[in-house]
Formats: sequence, C-alpha cells, structure tokens
Amino acid sequence: MRLFVGLGNPGPKYAGNRHNIGYMAVERIAGDHGFGPWRSKFQGVVSEGRLGSGKVLLLKPGTFMNLSGQSVGEAMRFYKLAPGDVFVFHDEIDLAPGKLRVKSGGGHAGHNGLRSLHSHIGDAYQRVRMGVGHPGRKEAVPGYVLHDFAKADEVWLDDLLRGISERGLAAGGAAPVVEGARAEGHAGEGRPAKGAPPGGQSQPASETRRQVQVTARQIFARRVRGRYICLDRTRGAVVAAGRGEDGRWP
Repeated sequence: MRLFVGLGNPGPKYAGNRHNIGYMAVERIAGDHGFGPWRSKFQGVVSEGRLGSGKVLLLKPGTFMNLSGQSVGEAMRFYKLAPGDVFVFHDEIDLAPGKLRVKSGGGHAGHNGLRSLHSHIGDAYQRVRMGVGHPGRKEAVPGYVLHDFAKADEVWLDDLLRGISERGLAAGGAAPVVEGARAEGHAGEGRPAKGAPPGGQSQPASETRRQVQVTARQIFARRVRGRYICLDRTRGAVVAAGRGEDGRWP
C-alpha cells in the first residue's frame, strides 16, 4: 500500500487557498480514479482505491497544516508503512506557478506542514512540490498562501492537477515519485525577478499552459537498468500497472 497525503487546511474558508493545492491534488485523484467515499479517520479524512495493481490510501489531514504530521504518523503506524511509502503533495512558493518537482528526503524549507511531518515521521518521505509562485517579499508569504488562487490561475491549475492524476497515478506499480524527476520548459524559479508582478505571473497565459502541459507529461518515471526514465505522453503509451499498455516505454 501507498499513502498519498494532500496537505491543506480543513473547512470551506480555506478550500480555494494556494496552501490547499495538496488537498486539491488528492481530491482530483479520488474523483478521476473512482476511489471510495471520504470518511473520517486518522484525525482527517481518507479515501481508498487502486491505481493500476496497487492499493492507495488518500489522506487529507484535518489537524490544520501546522499539525499535519500527527495525522500522517497515525496512518503510518496503523498500516505499518515506511516513510518511503508516503507521498506528500504540497504547495511550493519557490517554484513558479504550474511548475512541479518531485524529490525524496530533504529539508522542510520553512513549510509548516513539512516541518510537522519531519518531527513525526522523519524526512525520508516523498514530496510532490507544486509551484504556486512567490509574492516577492518574505513578510507577504503567509497572506499570499492563505489567499485563494486568482481567476487567471485556473487554466494552469487545472492542467497541473489533471496531469498529476492522469499521468502519474495511472502508473500504479511504477514509481510515481522519484528523486530528481522534474518538469522542464520553465524559465526561472518561483521568486520573481526584480520589478516582476507578484506570484510569478509575468508569462502569457498561453505560454504558461504550454509549460504546464509539459510538466504533466514528464513528472513520473520508471527505474530501468539503474536509471529513471520519464514517461512522456507524447512518446510513450498510457501507463497502467507499471508498464505501457502496448509494452513500450519512451
């Protein structure tokens, strides 16, 4: 079993916040892949289902962001999971909007949800870092992440969530998150250049959409002969249960 955790804050007040993009990711997975109804468990809500041949538990901690580790730790102990079985979807202000990177281990970079996870389960879990952009000033960060996505963000946000659900999680038995796998095609990181608009919104919407589509295709990989090969929907087959439906890998 794998545990997919979406970080966020519970309640309608926070539902559209940038900080809740992790909730949005696991909700999209549940809806697209026919997971069971959400039910209360582990100080949050869970939904069970299968991706390919593998069983997956989706978890949205209900402890609020700063105590997320309590919920995740309880679920891990119940199912006797190792940190490597846990995949955490969260907002990342140091990546441009729509950009995504995945990694295993590392620091929490000041993210309070990750800080809580570190204190309860260590740092060896997998992270799916979803870029939301940076407001430009450190003191503006709390208000920025606890504010709803702008109307202009809807296109890239939908593309990103759909790409995560369709491409990564259809792989099932293939490693959906691997260290070093990342999307290409974006110029620069989440912090805007001096004088640029906050939130990294200086790129035309059409260009952002194109880049997010590249992101959605290239974030997942399989280990082949000692190295990871990215699954690209423009070159490889749709992936199910750890292999291409026609047996090909890109």
